[in-house]
Amino acid sequence: MPVMNQRPTEALSYNPNDQVYWDAEALKTEFDRVYDICHGCRLCHNLCPSFPDLFKALDNDPDVDGDVLNLKTEQHRAIVDHCYQCKLCYVKCPYTPGDGHDFALDFPRLMLRAKAQRVKKEGMSLGDKILSDPDKVGKMATILPMVSNWANENVVNRLVMQGALGIDKRKQLPTFTSETFRKWFNKRGAGENLGTNGKVVLFYTCFTNYNDPSVGRDVVEVLERNDVEVVCPEQNCCGMPAIDVGDIDFAVEQAASNIRSLYPYVEQGYDIVCANPTCTYMLKKEYTELMGTTKAAAVAEATYDVSEWLVALAKQKKLDRNFIGDEIGKIVYHVPCHLKAQNVGFKSRDLLRILPGAEVELVDRCCAHDGTWAMRKDYFEISMQWGGKAFEGMQNAKANIAVSDCPPAAIHIEQATGIKPQHPISVLNRWYAPLDSDGDKG
Repeated sequence: MPVMNQRPTEALSYNPNDQVYWDAEALKTEFDRVYDICHGCRLCHNLCPSFPDLFKALDNDPDVDGDVLNLKTEQHRAIVDHCYQCKLCYVKCPYTPGDGHDFALDFPRLMLRAKAQRVKKEGMSLGDKILSDPDKVGKMATILPMVSNWANENVVNRLVMQGALGIDKRKQLPTFTSETFRKWFNKRGAGENLGTNGKVVLFYTCFTNYNDPSVGRDVVEVLERNDVEVVCPEQNCCGMPAIDVGDIDFAVEQAASNIRSLYPYVEQGYDIVCANPTCTYMLKKEYTELMGTTKAAAVAEATYDVSEWLVALAKQKKLDRNFIGDEIGKIVYHVPCHLKAQNVGFKSRDLLRILPGAEVELVDRCCAHDGTWAMRKDYFEISMQWGGKAFEGMQNAKANIAVSDCPPAAIHIEQATGIKPQHPISVLNRWYAPLDSDGDKG
């Protein structure tokens, strides 16, 4: 077995703004360095398909003979394609940049770098171009949502989609709505006499906007009930779908647009709250790398998951606890990977525990969906296999209510188990006691 420190330990850039990021030889050198470290460690052997791909090639292929320098092109490609950016290796790996270790190992960004170079060289498929831009899809689909939803369930059309776009015909897809969250928010007007307990920008996410506005409405209602001012400036997709396919240029464009919209509010003292852990992760973690600007850093510093923000409010004894009398009973809570990778603890669990009679069971396993990875015909089957532990945990809990912060995870869990998880803020909102006729809490 190779000895990890026999090879160079200085990390090459994972920053797309550095010229070396796009150098093919530098990428190969970084592959060799990182794979050698992973080969000697193997803590991440059960996190995603990429690591077993690497270890099987090193252990079982006689041509490779246990040496990362001998890995074949098709083996490299499989390792890269089977990384679905769950970020869980950040949680488990002892050598990440955030830990201050000399190895400064960043496996997900290495996989992204490889995809980005491939896109520069080979271009993108039609399916990748469409899936990387959910705003464009959402704007078109919500014009005639009944037609869009019918098409997503029609057997013939799904065969066409699989052939033309690579979207697996079996994959349950999100539905579209006629009234987007944005339309609802603009129509309702601003709440009155709010801001006593803070002021926030809601990054409502493309999924909430086009597919499930009810989550956004619940978030707004909960925040305003707690005397928080909520604003929703113009915004676009966070950019994670573009990162998934390696389209760095488009991800940078989307990040830049969101920063232009969000930063003026940060300057005025607003926090940013997100209803989707992936979007929170992008704003907190990826924008600083993609942009490398002080404004991106300020946006990152001001960004919170909505449950994280509300738990902080509860610790200040400012959270409204006027709930209905019914005990909620057992809740099974699926922990999204992109929330776990933020290293903020289980804030949605803590929030749900406030509800009357709540008993919360964690399912701390990856469902293997990612943004669009599980939709692909090449990966749908393997995503269902790797999500098996999460599906099993959700079923075995036998809870009254199932919860997940992550919309794609909720869809994947529903398809695999028949159990439809709700967003934790939606559950919280439904357990609040009705306001009286004057809008008071009683």
